[in-house]
Amino acid sequence: MFVSLAVVTVFMSAVLLVSAGAKSLRTRHITEQMSTLGVPQSTMAFLIGVQTAGAACAIAGLWWGLLGIAAAIGLTLYFAGAVSFHLRVGDRKGALPAAVLTVVSVSLIALHTAAF
Repeated sequence: MFVSLAVVTVFMSAVLLVSAGAKSLRTRHITEQMSTLGVPQSTMAFLIGVQTAGAACAIAGLWWGLLGIAAAIGLTLYFAGAVSFHLRVGDRKGALPAAVLTVVSVSLIALHTAAF
């Protein structure tokens, strides 16, 4: 069970760090997408921090189970919010990756609970 938890955790952390890196570079694609979603540029630093903290806490949660559960719950809420933002503006294509990551976050909760 721990191996599955570690694999999913490392995958999720890598996705979070790549996303945070793209946001920090303020690529044209990210800037346009955030504008379309109605996310103010002033919140970009907050989103980068949340993703970085989520990745760090998810990894640390491999040693401290309760921290991993808390991180997985936070990530579930983060990505569920992302799904709602995409659907609010009719961006079904953008909602799909966020929905998949919501499911992965929920699976992290289940894996942590089973391994705990």
